[in-house]
Amino acid sequence: MGERIWLDVPFAEKDAAKATGARWDPAEKRWYAPREGMDALHPWAALPEIPELLPGEDRTFGSGLFVDLVPSTCWFTNVRSCTAPRDWERLRRMITRRAGWRCEICGTAPDAKSRRRLEAHERWHYDATERVQTLRRLICLCDACHTVTHFGLAQVRGLEDSAGRQLCAVTGMSEPEAAEHVAAAFELWSRRSRIEWSLDLSMLTEAGITLRTPPEAERRPDIAARTLGGGTAEG
Repeated sequence: MGERIWLDVPFAEKDAAKATGARWDPAEKRWYAPREGMDALHPWAALPEIPELLPGEDRTFGSGLFVDLVPSTCWFTNVRSCTAPRDWERLRRMITRRAGWRCEICGTAPDAKSRRRLEAHERWHYDATERVQTLRRLICLCDACHTVTHFGLAQVRGLEDSAGRQLCAVTGMSEPEAAEHVAAAFELWSRRSRIEWSLDLSMLTEAGITLRTPPEAERRPDIAARTLGGGTAEG
């Protein structure tokens, strides 16, 4: 078999790509063109691979599992929302590949039977003096650890108990210690949510990633409330 003609197909466009003739490689977890000259697949032609260490990325920043709430004034500034869909696919693929297809915190691998997935998570630095939210690291997490980091969203979705158990299991915290940790995280979230932050995604733009403009800061809490059916949670 010759070298694969790889494609960059966003998840939302997989059915369209498949209908146009794209094929899925389960080992590489990636779509490809089965032969050359398939012009209909040109919109998904592969772009250059993203380097495994992004410019300025600190892969030691924010180590371990902890509740990592995003201020309400920063909702919808996550990397997936701020990048073009094809670039998100390239980033997601790089993040999971460099992690060896395992959660970088608990070591769990994806499993279709238990519906255990791997997801990308951002580690942000907040400079309260300059009011700048800077992307410092991208990390591969299983969905269970990712749910812990977004504990407010876990509460809205009825996953608070399972998130608490995961936090204790991975960190070794007792239940009282975990409760204290969660309370401190929400107190920090409340203070940070009083600030309108400027977004620094230079780690992505310097790697050639195309950005999309997020909603205006004052609109984000209302958008989140509508998205969550009237609930309020960090996102």
